[in-house]
Amino acid sequence: MIYLHWILLGLAILALLGVVFEEVTHINKAKVTLFFGTLSWLLLFIHETIHGNYEGVQHGLESNISEIASLWLFLVAAMTFVAYLNKKGMIENLIYLFLPQHISEKKLLFLTAIFCFLFSSLADNITATLVSIALVLSLNLPTAKTLRFSALVVFAVNSGGVALITGDVTTLMIFLDNRVGIVDLMMLSLPALISVLMVAGVLSFGLKGDVAIQRHPTTVRRVDMAISGLFLLTIISTIVLNAIFKVPPVLTFLFGMSIMFLIARFFNDDNDLDPILEYVRIIEFETLLFFLGILLIVGVLKEVGVLNSLVEIYSLSSPMIANYLMGLLSALIDNVPLTAAVLKSGIDMTKADWLALTYSVGVGGSLLVIGSAAGIVAMSKVKDLTFAGYARYSAVLLFAFTLGYINVYFLGRLLA
Repeated sequence: MIYLHWILLGLAILALLGVVFEEVTHINKAKVTLFFGTLSWLLLFIHETIHGNYEGVQHGLESNISEIASLWLFLVAAMTFVAYLNKKGMIENLIYLFLPQHISEKKLLFLTAIFCFLFSSLADNITATLVSIALVLSLNLPTAKTLRFSALVVFAVNSGGVALITGDVTTLMIFLDNRVGIVDLMMLSLPALISVLMVAGVLSFGLKGDVAIQRHPTTVRRVDMAISGLFLLTIISTIVLNAIFKVPPVLTFLFGMSIMFLIARFFNDDNDLDPILEYVRIIEFETLLFFLGILLIVGVLKEVGVLNSLVEIYSLSSPMIANYLMGLLSALIDNVPLTAAVLKSGIDMTKADWLALTYSVGVGGSLLVIGSAAGIVAMSKVKDLTFAGYARYSAVLLFAFTLGYINVYFLGRLLA
């Protein structure tokens, strides 16, 4: 059995290297992780069946698939809403409503930070980054200023996502594992926002010019307004129903998506030219497949006990220090497998510690451009945003991350 552990660990490392060096190999990280995730389970099934432990590995896979299914279905519903609103120009119109036609670069930097923070709480990080980077590029700023705005977008998007389950996958994972409640997570908003504004303040030094916002508004239809209101209502209902009646978020969001389909039919907007179900097909399935592959890999490592060594840091130091180090590690290793590893290890921590971990793994990936989905998306859209170019801001981001982590930790202790 020992040799199988090493084989599975080797496959996990190859999958991680495939993610890190995606730009070099030109092989999509979703393809890499899905390949190694399924291959790992196939090898485990063959080995365990030969040694008479088929029932044990079958139960492990069913448990792993069940956890993935809850995450997948929630993300499908949430991303379908966002895909519709983005395609209909509602998000773009929101930006125009949020920003004046003429504004100074300093004010624009702060407004960009606030917009990214708020928007990423409602939309997934990839969508929030795409919309925000598109706004930055439309300004036609000099390269140095574009890089400042881009670094701020990455940090603000990751920070905004940690306080709501709709904003970050790791927040959703920790919530679904019953470690924290929705109301508890909302406490992360203030410390996270303070850190974002601090980054904006530092990056605003030297900005003196003015910017003209190019507007391309689209017509707002009643059906689009109705679905926008439904999306907001679904988010609020998810929070309220879970807090009072313990209704799983996935159920509320699937219900909201079903109403979205009916609203389109009611307004006669569901037709052959623009079928409402098409928006399910245009969501970021590459992202979903990546999460599927990652969680399959983590599940098989947990099944054979390999994860115990990864979280050994918790036995060597206090949860406060260990959680902070997990955040730093998430700048190099994707935060999804890190979070899954901690959750599956059976570590016993207080609610304050789990809140600190939620912030740490959610924001820590911002320290390097390759450490988060937001960073990868930004790097793919801004040609001058290289690993080294982004690293110039790492010291500022590290200080802001550390400040936010300390504030989250002690706030959790105070309110516990």
